[in-house]
Amino acid sequence: MTNFFKDLFSSKNYEKSDHVNSFHDQPEEQEDVQLIDHGVKTIALGKIVGSVGKYYDFDSKFRPKKHVSGKRYSDIKRAMRAGTSLPPIQLYQIRNDYYVSDGNHRVSAAKELGQFEIRAKVIELLSSKNTMENLLYIERKNFYEKTDLPEKIHITEVGKYKFLEKQIQKHKKHLINISGKETGFKKAAQDWYDTIYIPLTAIIQNGQLIKYFPKRSVGDLYTYIAYHHWERASHRRYGIGVDRLIPRSMESFRTAMLEKETPDYPEMKRTITAFVMVNLNASTNIKIIDKIFALDEVQEVHSVHGTIDVLVKIVLKRDFLASDAEIIAEFVDALLRKIKGVERTQTLIPGMSRVKEEFIC
Repeated sequence: MTNFFKDLFSSKNYEKSDHVNSFHDQPEEQEDVQLIDHGVKTIALGKIVGSVGKYYDFDSKFRPKKHVSGKRYSDIKRAMRAGTSLPPIQLYQIRNDYYVSDGNHRVSAAKELGQFEIRAKVIELLSSKNTMENLLYIERKNFYEKTDLPEKIHITEVGKYKFLEKQIQKHKKHLINISGKETGFKKAAQDWYDTIYIPLTAIIQNGQLIKYFPKRSVGDLYTYIAYHHWERASHRRYGIGVDRLIPRSMESFRTAMLEKETPDYPEMKRTITAFVMVNLNASTNIKIIDKIFALDEVQEVHSVHGTIDVLVKIVLKRDFLASDAEIIAEFVDALLRKIKGVERTQTLIPGMSRVKEEFIC
């Protein structure tokens, strides 16, 4: 398959110089591949490392060389600055790297303008050869497709992502048992990630255990400790007191983390803060505001001028069996919108917050 692209886009007349990576330089073991069409996705520009046919037109930072048409490049930059919608570029993906098959100028312009992402139609070349690297890549890819988790769990051994899948499956059964409700695998995966994986890896990092295993990742150490501590129940000492810090079952560990008075892990914060913009029936403003303020979940109510009447700050209790969006929607629909005189609402969920403790409104 790679030979096909080499023949099609061959550029032997160009001597080697400073340029982006060439798709044609990929090793021959990529030849036995299947093509997977991922459709249009948003791709980080930093992951686009080369080009299929025009790698000689751009330097190693994807800047156009002198012989490249200046007018075309300028037109594309002008369109991007103006916010003009441009068609997605086209990329070939090999593992975690992307190569441009159409849209080199758009990639270069986007980088120069300080953008971080670009829309692209992605075709992945997936090798079917059973090398350790290929097997690990496929296993990692399948794990993230099944769980929908953020791609932050890095493991270097084949078989360990499947171990994590089994952990999540057990955790799913536990959540069903304690809630009496069916729980989807992806929702169980998110709860496992927030309440088990993140706390244990934080303990590993805070204890600097990783420095004793320079060729291993935090994810590797998580699977090692989880297997020996929870699966085999073997007595091992890890040098930082992990054996004393964590209970002898995964779910007991989760319970212990949830019961901490002030969790050290942002993902495990017990409350959700949101702001709701409310439009009221103008004839009964004061009475409605009093009813809104009487709700236990409401922390602040402000009458404001403009297109909305009232700004409400709510603090809700987090439930790890439901998403934050579901919890907020349930409060707004079941309580806030049930108040007579509330006509419309719009909810804002802060992504990042900074509060001065000495400031009181």
